[in-house]
Amino acid sequence: MKVLVTGANGFIGKNLLIHLRERGADSLTFVRGDSLAELDAKVAQAEFIFHLAGVNRPKTESEFEEGNTNLTQALCDAVKRSGRQVPIIYASSVQAELPNAYGASKRAAEDALHALASEMGLPVYIYRLPNVFGKWCRPNYNSAVATFCHNISHGLPIQINNPASELRLVYVDDVVADFLKVMDAVPAAGTPVEVQPVYATTVGEMADLLQAFKDSRTTHVTERVGTGFTRALYSTYITYFEPETFSYPLVKHEDPRGMFVEMLKTRDSGQFSFFTAHPGITRGGHYHHTKTEKFLVIKGKARFCFLHIESGRTHELCTSADAPEVVETIPGWSHDITNIGDEEMIVMLWANEIFDRQHPDTVAYKVTA
Repeated sequence: MKVLVTGANGFIGKNLLIHLRERGADSLTFVRGDSLAELDAKVAQAEFIFHLAGVNRPKTESEFEEGNTNLTQALCDAVKRSGRQVPIIYASSVQAELPNAYGASKRAAEDALHALASEMGLPVYIYRLPNVFGKWCRPNYNSAVATFCHNISHGLPIQINNPASELRLVYVDDVVADFLKVMDAVPAAGTPVEVQPVYATTVGEMADLLQAFKDSRTTHVTERVGTGFTRALYSTYITYFEPETFSYPLVKHEDPRGMFVEMLKTRDSGQFSFFTAHPGITRGGHYHHTKTEKFLVIKGKARFCFLHIESGRTHELCTSADAPEVVETIPGWSHDITNIGDEEMIVMLWANEIFDRQHPDTVAYKVTA
């Protein structure tokens, strides 16, 4: 399929083009500086059009009409000249509902597309998008999310006039996914189109969450970045890192037995770490009342010994990196781990809670003689 993308150098356009490339689509682009003659030639080839080009930060208000209304009308005229019923997706704005110059120019663009659809019987899908955020959105331009992500990740100040100011946001990956769903299905003209989910937050809440992302590199406590708005915002935030900040150091605790390093902590699902042990070294020799752990030997060989602190029952098992196996520690069973191999042993460790030095829930209790 030959697909025309206007505004291909813009934030949404760049993301869309990547997904079209992944699909093997033949993408045609129309960008600032291209002539209307070029637009005509590309429309004549296109089997689907994504009209993303527009102006939202002009030097003068007259540029709204030129970049939004007039360009859209030029696109409509080119489609009419082609004589082809090519479907069109238009990225409008929720501002089209508001009485301002930008909104008026977007409404007029919508009207031109509706008139084209009525005249030629072709499907037109108009998305009135709220604020869109995601990778490659320009900071200090039209997105508070992009500006805050950039500034906080670079250690620069942010300005908040009203922390309670409400934001309605959609994530660029969701926008692109919905665009492509429409392109694939070409639903009936007039079918309502709206990107979901729409995230509702406030400026203050967003800023606090971004600061927590930044702080996590020192506290090692991660936010709940696996789902929803927090997932999308975190993925956006880290795209503003400079390459030299892609990594950060951890604290290494080392003694004659080996080393111990904490990597990641969660607020409600424990923490992740790893430790090493030299050949013949035994680590542990304690029990927990409530804390639980999972061990995975990723290098070397280990012997785990267990002792039930009330009944005296014992258990022993061996595991190695050659046959990955998770070993769990059970409340009320004292346990230790010994390196029984000839090389350094490396063990991944998950505990179901963040270690609290004031309440460690770790009681020394010898397992083996």
